[in-house]
Amino acid sequence: MNQAIATTEAVPAAERAAGTKTGQRSGLPLKAIGSYAVLVLLAAFFMFPLLFMFVGSLKPSDIVLVDGSSWRAFIPFGASLANFGEAAARADVGHLFINSLLITLSTVALGLVVNSLFGYALARFRFVGRGVVVAVVIALVIIPLEAYAIPLFYMMAQLQWLDTYYVQILPFIANPFYIYLFYTFFLSLPKELEEQSQLDGANPLVTFWRIMVPLARPAYATVAILSFLYSWGQLLWPVLVTRGPDVRPLPLGIAEFQTLPPIQWGDIMAFATVMTLPLLVVFLIFQNAFVQGVARSGLKG
Repeated sequence: MNQAIATTEAVPAAERAAGTKTGQRSGLPLKAIGSYAVLVLLAAFFMFPLLFMFVGSLKPSDIVLVDGSSWRAFIPFGASLANFGEAAARADVGHLFINSLLITLSTVALGLVVNSLFGYALARFRFVGRGVVVAVVIALVIIPLEAYAIPLFYMMAQLQWLDTYYVQILPFIANPFYIYLFYTFFLSLPKELEEQSQLDGANPLVTFWRIMVPLARPAYATVAILSFLYSWGQLLWPVLVTRGPDVRPLPLGIAEFQTLPPIQWGDIMAFATVMTLPLLVVFLIFQNAFVQGVARSGLKG
């Protein structure tokens, strides 16, 4: 009888334990679904301006703002590419696009070389004052362009570089944030890889090119994306250093285009779409490497 009672008491206990595990298993998908739902809502919230811009670029200018206060703003009624042709004719968008592409690609390419070499030197070489240099690099990260734009402007004026491509490229090649990102990434890599290369007779530059650069592809992708976004959207500096339309980039062109009479919102949306699409393409292509680079560089959170 005692054995039967013990068995009877054990059955509900087993059922409760099974129920608890079942609840835990069923609770995990619900929690995941809730998290994904929140992420989808946030993504949709941030996508609304882009969708409004893209749809507005396909609509006649006289109904862009009329539909802007209703759900019709996100439906391309009367879709047409006429706004793109009008914007290109009124503002010479093609020339501005080439200027931005030249400035941005030059800044990104040269910046990858300079910043990665600087970051590698700080991470691997031991020299007097290395700690001070690292501290200065970190301190410079928090200083915005607005704080030193005027002194930099006078320096460029003395060099007679105003209203040229040089003035929009060279000052932004070396960037303390990108240097620090490469520095932290190279610190995370084991030194044994370099030591083996040096034992084989390779000098530091060859070791860097053959060993470290392939391993640092995520960091290069991260810096390339960030540098592309920053350089492509630069507005303050071109306003200060350019005078004529010959070397002006897209952001300055669209800022001026918004003031040209008559104000055509469809043309403005088309201009903004042309400026935004390269950013989306670059990020979509390199997004996986970007995430890996941020994670490996210790910049999470």
